[in-house]
Amino acid sequence: MKIYGDGLSGNCYKLQLLLSLLQKNYQWIDVDILKGETQTGAFLKKSANGKVPLLELENGECLTESNAILNFLAQGSALWPDDPWHQAKVLQWQFFEQYSHEPYIAVARFINRYLGLPDERRAEYDAKQPGGHKALSIMEQQLQQTPFLTGEQFTVADISLYAYTHVAEEGGFDLSSYSAINLWLKRIEAMPHYQPMNNTNR
Repeated sequence: MKIYGDGLSGNCYKLQLLLSLLQKNYQWIDVDILKGETQTGAFLKKSANGKVPLLELENGECLTESNAILNFLAQGSALWPDDPWHQAKVLQWQFFEQYSHEPYIAVARFINRYLGLPDERRAEYDAKQPGGHKALSIMEQQLQQTPFLTGEQFTVADISLYAYTHVAEEGGFDLSSYSAINLWLKRIEAMPHYQPMNNTNR
């Protein structure tokens, strides 16, 4: 299978981390979003929304949206729970990631890390800070109670939130006061076959 992605993207890193933890083989195809490589005719045939990550299977079928790909690839592993209630809790955190976490932390990081914090985006960057800290506070509350987001078991929910949380400081979010989050980050980074983010290619 092929993964089309950008090495700086947290959404793409989710898949790299999952596949490393599961020790699954894949072909990585680097796509530079700033150069418009997701907007070419060839890419848009695979992903009509023109975004990465993109999973392409050996039979040519394609799947988009990072958490959908995560859940598909995690089927049959310990990272995707068996019981419907626990599965729903995983989805709850993944929806939280996409609607209450990523729009603040990932966007602030994009403005700073990808664009270099231009003056015309400074007000937007500053406006993202309260929402990002609210999301981090919610995570902190949960992680003060349980070692992982859905309880005692490490799941794809943790991978979904780890991707942008562990680089949140690149978006201006100081994590030093979030002690439970920092312990959670260390638990994940101690996992067998953990793969760090390739965060230096641009």
